[in-house]
Amino acid sequence: MKYLGLDLGTRSLGISISDLTKTVATTYGVVHFDEKDYDKAIKALATITEKEPIEKFILGYPKNMNGSEGPRALETLEFKKLLEENFKIEVELQDERLSTKEASGYMIKADMSRKKRKQKIDSLAANIILQTYLDKRKGGKYGK
Repeated sequence: MKYLGLDLGTRSLGISISDLTKTVATTYGVVHFDEKDYDKAIKALATITEKEPIEKFILGYPKNMNGSEGPRALETLEFKKLLEENFKIEVELQDERLSTKEASGYMIKADMSRKKRKQKIDSLAANIILQTYLDKRKGGKYGK
């Protein structure tokens, strides 16, 4: 069984997937949708869960830097409910503070153009969210 990492944006959902050993996360793709119209994202996830043996969703949870919940965190909790209503798959929240900034930093260091960064940022952020979760589970780099 695998885990799916999810980075919910206002108009996109970045997706990453773990390997079967739940050790390595790999970018999977991005679903674009109209603001707060999550039906397209749910349908895309349904297609993925039909093809892949998914045990758990790891949903990025965008807390404020002081740990409080802002509007994006509340929207993420709404999306979490949608996932739970539409799938018989556990949904776990993973703190995602700075994941998008970290993803952007990686791409800038790789000298990726602004256009390519914009296309890849969501799936890379989802990958960072999932890899952080996997490492934490295994006591790896971020799990100590």
